[in-house]
This record gives sequence, structure tokens and C-alpha cells, in this order.
Amino acid sequence: MHINWGAKIAILYISFVALIVTLVVSSMHQKFDLVSNDYYNQEIAYQHVIDASKNQAALSAPISLLKHDNDVTITFPPDFKGANITGTIQFYSPVDASLDRKFDIATANNSMAINSKELRKTNYKVKISWLANGKNYYQETALNLN
Repeated sequence: MHINWGAKIAILYISFVALIVTLVVSSMHQKFDLVSNDYYNQEIAYQHVIDASKNQAALSAPISLLKHDNDVTITFPPDFKGANITGTIQFYSPVDASLDRKFDIATANNSMAINSKELRKTNYKVKISWLANGKNYYQETALNLN
């Protein structure tokens, strides 16, 4: 069977249209999560994060995060021994927004433990923002719970 050049062009065109329709339909079913729902307001106030990060860099040591079988232990530097620490710890998952978790800081003996059952097995960016001794501090640390 011999197909003329007009039929070949029509087959090519129909194949291209089918490919484009398939890509559009599959992209419509793709899930996209924003980093934050109020990212514009957070971007405006980012100078606060920069100043808090500078305060954290001046400490004798960074906050340490240790993964154990049943929990994740967060230990604050010795600079805060006996200080009243308030703030939040956010476990941000770049993979899926439904895996994000946020906790209020409640220390005992300069450390805090978070039960592993409250977290999922994924890579987290741990964002710790705290206030102690009249200064704001901020630290980001990567944590792999796989």
C-alpha cells in the first residue's frame, strides 16, 4: 500500500495534536503545593529572618538535631542554659505540604524531644525561630528521616 505525502502530513499533524492534548490533560491533574500560602507577606518581612540568622551565627554553637528511634531531640546551645526560650519549630517538607508539621518550643534542660510518630519518613528542612534573652534567633537545618 502506498500512502501519498498529503496523508503522511495529516497523520503527523494528528499525532502531534494527540500528544499535546495528552500533555495538557496530564498537567491538569498534577498537584502543585506552594511553599507558603502567604509567601508575599513573608518576603516583605524577610529582613527579620536575616537579622535573627545573624544573631544565631554569633552563638557559641548551632542548635543540634539528633534523630533517634522514637524521637528527634533538639538541643539548644549552652548560651541559653536557664533562659526562657519561646518560639516555633517548623518541619517543612519540600515534597508535599501535607507532611509539614509545626511545634511550639517547650524546653527542659535546654533541649526538646519530638515524637517520631508525629513526623513522616521524608526529608525535612527544619526551621527554628526562637526568642531568648530579648533577642530573636533563626536557624534552618536539613533532616533526613528516611
